[in-house]
Amino acid sequence: MTMTETEWLTEFASALKRSDIDAATAMFDDECYWRDLVAFTWNIVTLESRSAIADMLRARLSDVKPDSFTLSGRPGWFTFETAQGRGTGHVRLKDGKAWTFFTALMELKGFEEKKGPSRENGTQHGAFKDRVTWTDRRKADAKELGYDRQPDVLVIGGGQGGIALGARLKRLGVSTLIVDSNPRPGDAWRNRYKSLCLHDPVWYDHLPYLPFPDHWPIYTPKDKMGDWLESYTKIMELDYWSSTTCKSSSFDGKTGEWTVVVERDGRDVTLTPKQLVIATGMSGFPEIPNFPGAERFKGTQHHSSHHRGGEGWAGKTCVVVGSNNSAHDIAADLWEHGADVTLLQRSPTLVVRADTLARNRPLYSEEAVASGITTEIADLTTASMPYGALPKVMQPVVDQIRRDDADFYARLEKAGFKLTFGEDNTGIGPMYLRRGSGYYIDVGASELIADGRIKLKSGVEVERMTEESIVLNDGTELKADLVVYATGYGSMNQWAAKLISPEVADRVGKCWGLGSETAKDPGPWEGELRNMWKPTAQENLWFHGGNLMQSRLYSIFLSLQLKARLEGLPTPVYGRAPVHHKA
Repeated sequence: MTMTETEWLTEFASALKRSDIDAATAMFDDECYWRDLVAFTWNIVTLESRSAIADMLRARLSDVKPDSFTLSGRPGWFTFETAQGRGTGHVRLKDGKAWTFFTALMELKGFEEKKGPSRENGTQHGAFKDRVTWTDRRKADAKELGYDRQPDVLVIGGGQGGIALGARLKRLGVSTLIVDSNPRPGDAWRNRYKSLCLHDPVWYDHLPYLPFPDHWPIYTPKDKMGDWLESYTKIMELDYWSSTTCKSSSFDGKTGEWTVVVERDGRDVTLTPKQLVIATGMSGFPEIPNFPGAERFKGTQHHSSHHRGGEGWAGKTCVVVGSNNSAHDIAADLWEHGADVTLLQRSPTLVVRADTLARNRPLYSEEAVASGITTEIADLTTASMPYGALPKVMQPVVDQIRRDDADFYARLEKAGFKLTFGEDNTGIGPMYLRRGSGYYIDVGASELIADGRIKLKSGVEVERMTEESIVLNDGTELKADLVVYATGYGSMNQWAAKLISPEVADRVGKCWGLGSETAKDPGPWEGELRNMWKPTAQENLWFHGGNLMQSRLYSIFLSLQLKARLEGLPTPVYGRAPVHHKA
């Protein structure tokens, strides 16, 4: 008779209590994973064998002192405590042994968030001379922080990631300043092409603590999103400097402080935070191909990040170089505005229909909400699946999608579109984690390509540009009034090179990617996203980014790591990934 989850957890907790590491690791299957988010390792790491699990327990068990394992009522889920915090966990059994095991630190003992019963009163009832009001305090914060009083944490980048982290840190009582070069919070969305909407549905996109109201559209228009982010910074009382540019940063290992020079209101301000978070998004700088003859081209050419929309291009001939989300969106928008559009696809692209993707995210849906699956449950369930186990999980899902949407894919291929479903047929999820590019979530452009309304040139490269055209290596010449380079971005690590130094960037290494040895994700295998939300090779430097779901979820674990360090708690990091690659 195989062991139930209750029996397994009881026996496992007993083995840990006795410090019987051999007994504990024997409870894992031959193929096994333990994914830990900060609770045991002060790191984000996945242990992928019994021996790796045993090594971690030998190093960490006496410090962590795990206890109070209690099943939570949902299958496989439990809560637990450590010497310093409280956590949530999950186990998946295979024939009575653990296949996947998940532990996540959710709060620090003695440093809990102010919420519910511990919320502030907001006022002092009675009559007092020289009363200090909420407005007085906020004005004082605005005047003092960064000048008379230094923040504990400086977050560079005030988009969705920066403000999500800022909100978490505010609730933990951590003095945090967010700086952004744009005039207003939300401008990173407002400045994109006019037709842009989020490709992920609303249930996937909530910000911490303040979910979208239940009338919110499923796919949020980009300007509406910009306004929401701006409102969020005000409602959550975040200390946010807009129109502020970071000029230089350096770390003093003796004082444990950064010196960061920013330009604000036309003058330099020197900040000395203890912790520095780069939250400029998961991408680096725009990558623009250096085509021979580009300087001779007399039409308009720009990167997709500078494209504002299809207005004014009616009757004009436009070429979009690239075949990712932005390329398709821009091509469709230009077509809608009456342009003659050609999409130049240089390599195979993964395409999945938005409706199909939504069907395959059952945790983030109206049905999930109705069945009691909260955003937190959905996020932690997603996090409980180790990246190393994803291929086996996703391959059958991708096979089913290819069957369900076979006609759609056949029409695209008939039009000459080059498709991929990932090098190992694992689909969009692993591709996003491995390289953050190479795919399109179809919201309409694929139909325009399939029926020829958007022209297509695929499997070719640009040989050169002339004054009025692009010449391809198959001899084709495409006349063009506009060329849009939807060719993606470099590594987020480029921001470290610019804001700190190339030496620090090289020491930290590549950001994003798992080490899968697939295209644009060189090995060795790390099993976690490189350098994201966890300690890096540069002391007191952190990276925060990703989509809205990742910004929401991983801001929990980054904020706890920062809070622990600022309170002087011991935070020995287990399983630091060695640096193998420059950015």
